[in-house]
Amino acid sequence: MSGGLGIIAGQGELPRLIAGECARRGMPHLVVAFEGAGTGGWAEAHPHVRLRFEKPGRLFAALRGAGCDRVTFAGAMSRPRLDPLRFDLTALRLAPRILPLLRQGDDATLRGLAAVFEAEGFVVEPAHALLEGLLCAEGVPTRARPDEQDRADAARAARLVAAIGAADAGQAAVVAGGLCLGLESIQGTDALLDFVAATAGPFRDGARGVLYKAPKPGQDWRMDLPAIGPETVRRAAAAGLAGIALQAGGVLVLGQEETVAEADRLGLFLWGRPA
Repeated sequence: MSGGLGIIAGQGELPRLIAGECARRGMPHLVVAFEGAGTGGWAEAHPHVRLRFEKPGRLFAALRGAGCDRVTFAGAMSRPRLDPLRFDLTALRLAPRILPLLRQGDDATLRGLAAVFEAEGFVVEPAHALLEGLLCAEGVPTRARPDEQDRADAARAARLVAAIGAADAGQAAVVAGGLCLGLESIQGTDALLDFVAATAGPFRDGARGVLYKAPKPGQDWRMDLPAIGPETVRRAAAAGLAGIALQAGGVLVLGQEETVAEADRLGLFLWGRPA
């Protein structure tokens, strides 16, 4: 780790946690927040820039000016609607590479963006290499535990997630009593859980159901690993689920203690399921 870290910040807790860890270690860092990305006000406490997606030249210059030779992608980010009239010279140079990426699945898009940063001389680092204890451990840390039906539902959901992941479409599924109540797509896990809460009632037949999350087969683990936090637990509870199963070692848990405490408060289990 020879130089500073550029934090390409999206929504959620992850970029804030990484920036806080950099500050704690005294590590040079720069938070890059894009207009409209909704990162909140926490970035003001750190060296930061706010840029437009159409200005990658300014982005690379800001990173180099801050002494950053590494970058990490952290937090959810919606696909931008680019205005070609605002492109800088770097954007015009990169457009033949970047524009086709925006029409692909998330993993393919992020792999392509990582290649762009690498071509500019930056090393792309995974978030879990920067924060200890982020990856879900194997086992059940909550008071509630999965029963036989929950384990069967998690196994079925794992097969479904592997199928949609192979198509680069999503990283999560909800199954209750063997029935698939919903699959994650580009809208994300919150939208999946909201959909289940609104529509699953007639199909449950007494089973509460399980949310399962796992990386896509062959996914680039440097970016966009699936993640949960306290808000995921609250939405799972609102959807009437019994608990959340995660591929052990392959899902980020943002705020481990808070997430477990919220699951205990709401009576849900968390299960780090062996891959």
